[in-house]
Amino acid sequence: MRSTSKAGLAARVSRLAAATCGVFACGCVAERPPTLPQPAPPAFEHAAGGPGAAWPAQDWYRGFGSEELDALVEFAVANNTDLAGARERVLEADARARQAGAAILPSVSGNANANYLSGHSQQGSGHELDWFAMLSASYEVDFWGKNRATANAARAAAGASRADRDTVELTILGGVAGEYFQVLALRERVAIGRENCAAARKVLEVVEARFHAGAANPAELATQRAALDRAEIALADLEQLEAQARAALALLLGRMPEHFEVSGGSLDALREPVVSPGLPAELLARRPDVAAAEANLAAGSASLAAARAAMFPSLSLTAAGGVQNPALPATVLTIPGVGPSLALGANLTQPIFDHGRLSAQRDEVAARERELLAAYRAAIIAALVDVEDALGTLEHLNATREFEQESLEQSERAFEAASLRYQRGAGDFLTVLESQQSLYLARDQFAQYKLARLESLIALCKALGGGWQESYR
Repeated sequence: MRSTSKAGLAARVSRLAAATCGVFACGCVAERPPTLPQPAPPAFEHAAGGPGAAWPAQDWYRGFGSEELDALVEFAVANNTDLAGARERVLEADARARQAGAAILPSVSGNANANYLSGHSQQGSGHELDWFAMLSASYEVDFWGKNRATANAARAAAGASRADRDTVELTILGGVAGEYFQVLALRERVAIGRENCAAARKVLEVVEARFHAGAANPAELATQRAALDRAEIALADLEQLEAQARAALALLLGRMPEHFEVSGGSLDALREPVVSPGLPAELLARRPDVAAAEANLAAGSASLAAARAAMFPSLSLTAAGGVQNPALPATVLTIPGVGPSLALGANLTQPIFDHGRLSAQRDEVAARERELLAAYRAAIIAALVDVEDALGTLEHLNATREFEQESLEQSERAFEAASLRYQRGAGDFLTVLESQQSLYLARDQFAQYKLARLESLIALCKALGGGWQESYR
């Protein structure tokens, strides 16, 4: 019976050893990386890429030729609250990366303790002072790469945080330029509104003079007065919009809106920078949001590797050495007196049954990796769409430039001719009123057209990455 039990025990030990080796071998099998998105198209639809491409520089906003805009952008970079928060999130991510990387190396700590024991009974009394001063070290053998994968995930997440910060900065720079141009455009439209009010008053004076002379009827007089009132209302609305635009610009700058002034008065002093894209494949290396999505995907893949490694055995080594009293405070054998002491230990842990907790964590991280892969693909598509939209808008605005200018010139001629004919009594009032309204709309539309061109250039600079370079790793 005794020999039979020994043989069965040996067989079970052999099966356990074989199973353990199988588990170790499975743990060393590399997982396939996720399938990356399809390559970018060979060229943009609305612009041909090539060696003559003019990618925006990091200070692309200086291309508009406004010293005031340059100063506002620099102020925003230093004081914008969203950008300040993004910088702090980078520091948080760096700290988490350092924490995760610390697990790869051994940890060393010092410990000291003293216990004074005293007692008294009928057999006598005694006292004892036990103390120790030790240095201890512990190290988890990263055989499966769990700690290194966790550190890699944290480093990739820190890179994504840097790219997110750069995305916030690019968005803020574009917002400052856009709001600044909006303020200038509204001031230009306010000036046009004032000219329209002045023209309406002149026409009203002519109508009143003709009315008093009996050449105009009361309906013409009332109609022109109503036209002047509408012009005054439109002017007041534009002045309110200009004040709101200045407040929005102050918010982007991170300063109080009270007593905030902009010295620029119109868009005419600005120039249009020359910006054109290269190849779509180059774009993906120039967009911080695409870089952030790529870094997040790398962090997700590393986290999945760590989750898989957590299902395999873990080996921890410990060592402690120092001086203590008693020299060996063991249960069976105690060496009294002060002396050096050394303790060594090893701990091997293998999860056996946890009701599926580790496998559920692995499945969660795997789903997270697939989610990040979808987000990476979406970031690539969004980058290409942004460029195509900006290029398409510029193409449309270039095609309508001649018509915008022609409409303004003809409206000015029509109003001058109609006013002159009406003053001489050769024209009718309705023609004067219609030409006056057409002139105001043409001038206002041309101001909005100039703003749209500048905003589309801002959108193109942002879509092309704003001169960003991949420096987050």
